[in-house]
Amino acid sequence: MARQQITPEQHSVRLLKVGEQVRHVISEILTRQQVHDATLSGHSVSVTEVRMTPDLRQATVYVKPLLGEDEEAVLKALRTNTAYFQKEVAQRLKLRFAAKIRFRADETFEEASRIDALLNDPRVQRDLDDEEKDGDED
Repeated sequence: MARQQITPEQHSVRLLKVGEQVRHVISEILTRQQVHDATLSGHSVSVTEVRMTPDLRQATVYVKPLLGEDEEAVLKALRTNTAYFQKEVAQRLKLRFAAKIRFRADETFEEASRIDALLNDPRVQRDLDDEEKDGDED
């Protein structure tokens, strides 16, 4: 029997689905405080995104503690308990290979704030107003 060919679109959708499943499992573990770690028990941690490698063997998990408090301590606690998370994800999702998990701080909120500050800069506003005036004359 011939092996079914997977299109790049199907491969991409599979990566997104598995990443979302991994995100849900890790979020559930953190919400139910199933990790016996004082730092993680004392913080609410959001799992904002999980990016899987194409072979599904590595997962980069982006996290953000509530209000961004003690981010380094939370990351250290997550990294200390990585083996537990990997074991739980593999058991719950029944994947062929247990994905190696890497925890990273989610910087998208800071990046969005930086872009917002740039757009609200008076010099940028002046340039935008100039463009609107030029557009009205056409």
